[in-house]
Amino acid sequence: MEIHGDRVVLRPVADGEGAELDRIVREPEVAKWWAPPAGYEGMLAVLLDGEVIGAVQFAEETHPEFRRAGIDIFLTARRHGEGLGTDAVRALARWLVRERGHHRLTIDPAAANTAAIRSYGKVGFKPVGIMRQYGLDRAGVWQDGLLMDLLADELT
Repeated sequence: MEIHGDRVVLRPVADGEGAELDRIVREPEVAKWWAPPAGYEGMLAVLLDGEVIGAVQFAEETHPEFRRAGIDIFLTARRHGEGLGTDAVRALARWLVRERGHHRLTIDPAAANTAAIRSYGKVGFKPVGIMRQYGLDRAGVWQDGLLMDLLADELT
């Protein structure tokens, strides 16, 4: 499976790419918002010109009454600010809507992560509300999260 954005390609993380993703997720600018995952099974590598620059994952709620999907992403800090995260999230969102049949998507950045919030807004995600003391930061302090959602017909 490959999902193509305007500039990035998303595909399952290949054997041997975990070490590079571990390095990326430990970069100070990335580690501020992400804890290293237990593994990369089920995640999609984000590639730019064949180079792994991060990873994206999604989770699906399949119960018919509450059907939706959630997205998470991290990219190497040296590629922040280039629109690549926006491209990756938009590509995955389109795939989740068109191929997986979701009508609603969610994403939940830290409320203080203004760059991520701005990026997700470019895709069409809208703020729903603050989730108080949503996640622990690296210092063990609870931080607020921002719940954002996107309806299929709002996808830009």
